[in-house]
Amino acid sequence: MAVRIRLKRMGAKKSPFYRIVVADSRSPRDGRFIETIGTYNPLTEPAEININEELALKWLQNGAKPSDTVRNLFSKQGILEKFHNLKYGK
Repeated sequence: MAVRIRLKRMGAKKSPFYRIVVADSRSPRDGRFIETIGTYNPLTEPAEININEELALKWLQNGAKPSDTVRNLFSKQGILEKFHNLKYGK
């Protein structure tokens, strides 16, 4: 089972916000997911990003691959750097 960390679209028409979820890569975008690890609201200025860092690191260590957008969000929050340091023991 290929697991991805990706965005699930929520909110009304023309006013989206997103949940950052862990899901099987074969499931639909807004469909079944395994766990919610955060939220992302691009409409506020600046964009509001809330991520549970412990859960994100746990799933990355278990082999979940982030989507391109989630990878950028993790980079801004410093989660990818922490994952890299844990993985390579710095």
